[in-house]
Amino acid sequence: MHERRIPEWVRHAPAPSVRDFGILAGIEAVVRGILISVFPLAMYRALGDASSVSFLYFLIGILSLLVGLMVPFLIRFVPRRWAYSTGCVMFICGASLAIVGSPEAVVGALALNTMAAVVTFICFNTYVLDYISKIELGRCETSRMFYSALGWTGGPMAGVLLMEFWRPAPFVISAGAALVMLAQFWRMRLGNGKLITKARGPANNPLAFLPRFFVQPRLVAGYLFAMIRSCGWWIYVVYLPIFAIQNGLGEQLGGILLSCTNAMLLAAPLILRWVQTRSLRSAVRIGFVAAGGCFFAAGLVAGWPVASVAALVLGSVWLIVLDICAGLPFLMAVKPSERTEMSAIYSSYRDVSGILTPGVASLVLLVAPVAGVFAAGGIALFGAWAVSARLHPRLGESKPSLPPDRLAETG
Repeated sequence: MHERRIPEWVRHAPAPSVRDFGILAGIEAVVRGILISVFPLAMYRALGDASSVSFLYFLIGILSLLVGLMVPFLIRFVPRRWAYSTGCVMFICGASLAIVGSPEAVVGALALNTMAAVVTFICFNTYVLDYISKIELGRCETSRMFYSALGWTGGPMAGVLLMEFWRPAPFVISAGAALVMLAQFWRMRLGNGKLITKARGPANNPLAFLPRFFVQPRLVAGYLFAMIRSCGWWIYVVYLPIFAIQNGLGEQLGGILLSCTNAMLLAAPLILRWVQTRSLRSAVRIGFVAAGGCFFAAGLVAGWPVASVAALVLGSVWLIVLDICAGLPFLMAVKPSERTEMSAIYSSYRDVSGILTPGVASLVLLVAPVAGVFAAGGIALFGAWAVSARLHPRLGESKPSLPPDRLAETG
C-alpha cells in the first residue's frame, strides 16, 4: 500500500497575499456599498426630517463605538476567526431585518450593519498588520481601494435605483454578498492571526490601553486624520441626499453622485503614484486643504444648489485621495505588540465620526439649513490640514539609515 501524503497546502496554508486582502475588502464593499445610500433615504422616509435622522445616527454611533472598544476584550475569549464570522452574520441579519420595512426594523438594521462593519474592520486591520510588512502597507491600502472600486462605485447608484424597482432588492443583494464574504474569509484560512504568546493573566479592561494610545503623538495625529476624513464622508453620504431632496434635485441624486465619486477608486494606483512623487506629509496636507476648501465653498453657495453639489463632488474626489494616503501615518506607527488594541482604537474613528457628525449637525440645524453642515465639515477638514503640519517630512520613506522607530513622527 502506498502511503497517502497530505498535500502541503492543506497542512500549511499559504500566507495570505496583498491581493487576497484586496479581494476580501472588495466583497465587503459590495455588502456595504449597495446600502450606503439606501439607509439615509430609508431613514428619511421613515422619520420625515433631517434632525431626527441625525439624532438616530448619533445614538447608533455611540452604540457602535462601545462595541468597537469591547472587541479586543472579547477576542481574548472568542477566537478572532469567529469574531469576524459573527460580523458577517450580523450583516446578513441586518439586511434581513431591513426587508421588514417598518421604522423600527430599519433603525435596527442600520444598527446591526454599523456594528458589523466595526467588528469586521477591527479584525481585518489586525490580520493585515499580522501578515503584511510595513513597507507593503501602502500597496495593501491601494489594493484594498482598487478591489473595493466595483462595490463602492456601482453599489450606491444600484442601491437607490433597485430600491425604486423592488424595495427589498438592495438588502437581498447585500445579504448574499455577506455570505460570499464569509466564504472568502474561511478560504484564506487566516485563523486567529499570529499569536506569539499565551495570555498570562486576566483580560484587561477594554479601556485600559487608551493611555498607551494618548502618549503616542503619531497615533493620535493619524487617528485624527482618519476621523475627520470620515466626517467628510458622513456629510457627503447622509446630508447631500437630504439637501438634494429639499432642493428638488431628486431622491436618487445622492446615490448616483456617490457612485460617480467612487469610480475614482479605479484610479487608486495612479493616485498612489501621485502620492509617491512627493512626501506623504505633502500629499496629506494637499488633500485636506483642497477637500476643506470645497466643502466650505459648498456651504457658501447653497443658494445655487447645483453649484453647491458640484463643490461637494469635487471635495469628495479629494476625500478619495485621503482614503489612500491619510491612513498610513497611523498604521506605520503601530507597534507589533499592540496590534489588536490599536486596531480597535483605529477602527473607532468611524464610530467617533458617526457620533460627532450627526451630533454637530443636529446643533447646526438648529440655527442653519443643511448647507451649514457642509461649511462645518470644511472647517473640520481645515483643522486636519493644520495638524498635518506636524508630520515628519520623511514619513513613509524606506531608507536603511532611518531607524524603524522613526519612520513616522510628529513634532
